[in-house]
Order: sequence, then C-alpha cells, then structure tokens
Amino acid sequence: MAELPNLIKDLALILVVAGVVTLVFKRLKQPLVLGYIVAGFVVSPHMPYTMSVVDKGDIHTWADIGVTFLLFALGLEFSVKKILKMGMAPVIAAVSIIFFMLMMGMGVAGAFGWDRMDCIFLGGMLAMSSTTIIYKAFDDMRLRTQKFASMVMSVLILEDILAIVMMVMLSAIASGSRPDGGQMLASIVKIGFFLGVWFIVGIFAIPWFLRSVRKLINAETLLIVSLGLCCGMAVLSTKVGFSSAFGAFVMGSILAETIEAEKIIKLVEPVKNLFGAIFFVSVGMLVDPKILVEYAVPILALVGTILVGQAIFGTLG
Repeated sequence: MAELPNLIKDLALILVVAGVVTLVFKRLKQPLVLGYIVAGFVVSPHMPYTMSVVDKGDIHTWADIGVTFLLFALGLEFSVKKILKMGMAPVIAAVSIIFFMLMMGMGVAGAFGWDRMDCIFLGGMLAMSSTTIIYKAFDDMRLRTQKFASMVMSVLILEDILAIVMMVMLSAIASGSRPDGGQMLASIVKIGFFLGVWFIVGIFAIPWFLRSVRKLINAETLLIVSLGLCCGMAVLSTKVGFSSAFGAFVMGSILAETIEAEKIIKLVEPVKNLFGAIFFVSVGMLVDPKILVEYAVPILALVGTILVGQAIFGTLG
C-alpha cells in the first residue's frame, strides 16, 4: 500500500490536536482562537517532547488559504453601504491609532538602543492590528453582532488599506531612498483604482450576474461560484500589488450587496472554520520558547505598549 503524503499526516496531526485543545478551552470558556494557537505551539518543531509537523511549507500554504477565506467571510458582513454609513469616525480612529502607535513603537525601540531602521519598522508593526485574530475572537465570544464590533472592524479594515501606503514608504526607506511624491501618488492611485472597481462591480456587475442565474443555482453551485469569485479577486489583488486577503475581503463585501448574501454566509461558514483553524494553528507554530525567554523584557514591554496604546488612542480617536 502506498504511503500517505506528509501533507495528509500533518493535517491529521493538526486537526486532532486542535480538536482536543479547543475542547479544553471551550470547557474553560476561553476563545477558541487561543486554543488553536496553543495547539500550534504543541505540534511545532520547537516542542521536542511532542509529535510535530513534517513540512511547515505545506501548512503555511494552507494557512494562506485560511486567512483568505476568513477575510472573505468578514467582507460578507461589511457591505460597501455599511462601511460608508459609519462616516468619518473609523477614519479618525484609524489615523489616530496608526500615528500614535507608530510614535510609541519607535520610542520603546529607541529606549532599548535599537538602530533607527529597526525603530521605524517596529513602530509600523505596532501600528497595525490583526483583523483575523480580532474577528475570530469576536466570533468566539459572540460579540460580532454588537454595535461597537462593527466600528472596530471598520477601523481595522481602514488600517489594512493605510498599511499599503505605509509599506511603500518603509520599503523605500529600507532601500536607502526617500519615499518621493511619485511613489506615494502611484500607491494612492492603485488603491483608488482598486476601490473604484470594488464599488462599480459591487453595485452593478455581480448583483446583476447572480440575479440572472438565480434559477440555475443551488447550494452547491452557489458555494463554488462564491469561492471562485473570492479566489479570482484575491489573484487580481496580488497582481495590482495588494495582499490576497484584501482582495478576498473586497469580494466578500461585493457579495454582501447581493440577494444571495445570507445564503453565502451560511454556506461559507464550514469552509472558513476549517481553513481558519489551520491558519491559527500555523500562527502558534511560529512561537519559539527560546526566543520568548531570551527577549522576555522587550516582549513584555511591547505587549504593555500595545495594550495601553491601542486602548487609549483607539478610545480617543
């Protein structure tokens, strides 16, 4: 009999361990996302006393698929109209958080004697929040339908968009040049073009297409069509220079405007849960205990900075 590929063995190990650990966390009334991260830590190569995955590359590929579907599911709950109704509040909050967290991150890194470039990049990292982690945590804690949750997710989405401009600037700084107006303008034009396509396609093309073929679509074909559109927009997004996850979110928000939105949400839920679990387990696999011990003081300082800074400046914004 032929031997199973390592990918199947790794997947079996991940799902079994994740299932056991998440049951424990469910019993303790803790968010499942934390259980997935702990499960990843257990099966990682950094743990010498437990079985570990063989090929981390395959798992990271699955994790990329997972974050794509997670952002797609998030987009299904945030239509273009819903975001526009938020007004300027998310914009002000996002800009406030990014600016002040950037400054705080640079200040903390400077206090540890890091060089200028490391300070700038650390500040940029602290200015961003993980949309996927927060979305999953809200889902596990049943807070996703709360009014404040919509505002938080809108801020996170705007942070992701502004992060594109920030990455252009940081890449230019890292290469030894100063980000000029041309680079900034090109980045802004690309974002504007992509958002323009997002708006036009979301208002006209996709809703018209789904209305036209409604009589031909059952649950199975609707799932395939939806995931196909998700992956197609993810590919287009990477071609333009953005992340695949951002493209998936855009397609989700487009489908949120259609008459099939509620059905799509229910159909995508199991797919999102499966691949999302693999993504969060892969995050836990990155945790190296030796690094945690060696850099314990800077890590604790940065965690404190994030907790205090995000809370204060997010609230003020």
